[in-house]
Amino acid sequence: MKTLFKNILVLAVMLGTCTSYANATLEVLPTFNSVKKGNSISVTDANGKIVFSGLINFNGNISHLYDFSQLNDGTYIIEVNKDFEIEISTVEVKNNSVSYINKKSEKIFKPVFRIANNKLMISKMALNNPEMEVELYYDNELIHSETVKGSDILNRVYKLDNAIKGEYTAVVKSNGRVFTKNFKL
Repeated sequence: MKTLFKNILVLAVMLGTCTSYANATLEVLPTFNSVKKGNSISVTDANGKIVFSGLINFNGNISHLYDFSQLNDGTYIIEVNKDFEIEISTVEVKNNSVSYINKKSEKIFKPVFRIANNKLMISKMALNNPEMEVELYYDNELIHSETVKGSDILNRVYKLDNAIKGEYTAVVKSNGRVFTKNFKL
């Protein structure tokens, strides 16, 4: 039932794009013009309720792929989750007219995890939040925790014991978000 509803919603958005694109006017282009197939998108209303969530199926400009003018009047937050960043923009819909609010645009950089030679390397651009909390787990048991502070780029290297094989999890908390990486040694 949930899948059917999601498919109907996607179909309605696509048909709305084809039939009434001329009604939509964009006063300011969004900051995330270029999206790629495989990126995810979510649209949240002012109350925090997710209106739409799914994967982007085509490369292109977000304003051509999705017709936000079909949404009810109000303010919406659009998040595009890319490989190494999350782009957040706010749109206002009034009478089938879409306005992108640039002052409320934000870009959050995700941490990058690399594992090589029993070393875990974590890097994160810290342009808007120069702090990240790092927790390392071995078989769901906390083995290390610290807060890393910096200015532009946060870097940390953790040497793991080669003799202790098993499941590890790295958790990074930054910008009010939690990023996890599961790996084996």
